[in-house]
Amino acid sequence: MKIGVLAMQGAFIEHINALKTLDINGIPIRYKDEIEEIDGLIIPGGESTSIGKLIKIYGLGEVIKERIVKGLPVWGTCAGMIILAKHIVNSDITHIPLMDIEVVRNGYGRQLGSFSKDVEIKGIEGGAFPMVFIRAPYIERVGEKVQVLAEIDEKIVAARENNILATSFHPELTDDLRMHRYFINMINERTNR
Repeated sequence: MKIGVLAMQGAFIEHINALKTLDINGIPIRYKDEIEEIDGLIIPGGESTSIGKLIKIYGLGEVIKERIVKGLPVWGTCAGMIILAKHIVNSDITHIPLMDIEVVRNGYGRQLGSFSKDVEIKGIEGGAFPMVFIRAPYIERVGEKVQVLAEIDEKIVAARENNILATSFHPELTDDLRMHRYFINMINERTNR
């Protein structure tokens, strides 16, 4: 199994290291031809505007979109969630708008609003998950096909729509690998069909 991690900007090395700990081949993705070689894609946290611009400059947007539409499992963390959202509050700009969610950028405030909290996630056994939020967005509204996986104070922080997973928080900044295992299981579900 090869999981690509979009390596434009942000916390991509941390995801690659988490995958390596799980004996999964994590590949940094920077060019279009690399998209064809992977079984799943992680779009990491970072700065969504910068990642969006770089995706456009490198011509990755349409290639990634085509693969996701054909069933490639994708997971957006923090900024990655914004990249995948069909709707962004107070913005007309979208990047790879495939997930039927409406996202509030910097929903928990700026850098000083960063925090961590342990919260249960549907589909993840073993108790509450240590969620790390850094200038985090949250999901304000979901479409009817979107499954809400976790909420904090009635704000959605994890959701799934078919082969698309989105989290507001940064699992790659913790030692807890359960979210990465969840994503690997999504890939296995697709390959075993």
